[in-house]
Amino acid sequence: MTVPLLGLVDTAITGHLGEAAYIAAIAVGTSIFSLCYWVFSFLRMGTGGLTAQAFGRGSWRDCCECLRKPLIIAMIAGLGIIALQMFIADAALWLMDTTSNVEHWARVYFHILVWGAPANLALSVFNGWLIGMQDARSPMFIAVGQNVLNIVVSSVLVFGFGWKVEGVATGTLVAQWAGFAAACYFIVQQFKKHRNTMCEKASATGLEAEALSESTPLGWGRFFNVNRDIFLRTVCLIAVMFSFTAFGARQGEITLAVNALLMQMFMFVSYVMDGFAYAGEALGGNFLGARNAAGLSALTRRLFVWGGAMSLLFSILFVVGGDIFVGILTDNAEVRTAASGFLWAVQLIPLVSMAAFIYDGIFIGTTSTREMLISIAIATLLYFVVALSADSLSAFSLNHNDCLWCAFLAYLFTRGGVQHLLMRKIKARHF
Repeated sequence: MTVPLLGLVDTAITGHLGEAAYIAAIAVGTSIFSLCYWVFSFLRMGTGGLTAQAFGRGSWRDCCECLRKPLIIAMIAGLGIIALQMFIADAALWLMDTTSNVEHWARVYFHILVWGAPANLALSVFNGWLIGMQDARSPMFIAVGQNVLNIVVSSVLVFGFGWKVEGVATGTLVAQWAGFAAACYFIVQQFKKHRNTMCEKASATGLEAEALSESTPLGWGRFFNVNRDIFLRTVCLIAVMFSFTAFGARQGEITLAVNALLMQMFMFVSYVMDGFAYAGEALGGNFLGARNAAGLSALTRRLFVWGGAMSLLFSILFVVGGDIFVGILTDNAEVRTAASGFLWAVQLIPLVSMAAFIYDGIFIGTTSTREMLISIAIATLLYFVVALSADSLSAFSLNHNDCLWCAFLAYLFTRGGVQHLLMRKIKARHF
């Protein structure tokens, strides 16, 4: 619940600066970073799944390899993003095709926050590794600390010193590097906690000798095979999220601002549901490493019970208080009025997306990355078919933004539906 507050705080602060362009600029800038960072989301996903399986096997060496390899890639990628920041900003803003005012503030936001790229990518690796080591508490502390610091620094710079978008970006930048420092501390604590006990267990069972062999499943070949599918899955995810912002931008600043606000509500739901996904990732990988089929089945059932209840609660919350939530994020009357016409989509999102979030966690924990790719590829194709059919759907009294939200809902529902059909195949392969 705390992770999306980093973006939520940025949107809320800019939403009270008086202009829709500020909200739109944050939406555009966030989309550019999503494009950069989501390409490397395999760093967290692959790390979490492989680490959980190594932990279930009791192999300390493999746990260490699961941290070392992605961390090398994360630091190289972060420095590369900084070096290419001008090219990335120019290309992304050209694709967005937004107004000059929004483009100016989006550039300000991007060129400040880009200096947090190494910290952000490394933190993804750290969080994946900690979750794989069955430690969800440390990432929680990191996220809470980041958000408190972000709120304080951003508020002081914007409302105390009169900064605008640059104040919001600086606050988030400080929070990112503080999160990186805190993660390093928790990683050291995990080394102290598990190193001796897991090495003793590995020596007693012969697992350490297996890990030293060339056939170890955690070599570079295995690492890249798993993460290749996650990378391609992420490309599909980026295509959907980036195009969603771009399609909204072409309908004007107000529509772009509306979609940015409502997307914050979706992101809040998605990160809460990711709590169940992370449980599926950590425990599912652990059960697979320990060859416990019954544990994996019980985990899946319980995740759907709790996830279903939480999704229903969110839908009810958005039905009752959707307008209130929008009012908290912005005091721009025009944006608030326009947003009320699309609250129906946000009210449906928790219910149609629940299965996709839960299965994502289980698929990552069991490193069923090919099935993840298949499901999102089918869903992405359907999304673009619907989103690009706005003129045809106008006969049903749907405007372009209505069609865009319908496409997004269909995409979320299809992901979970296809994954459900593939789950039996995964169980049969592993057990």
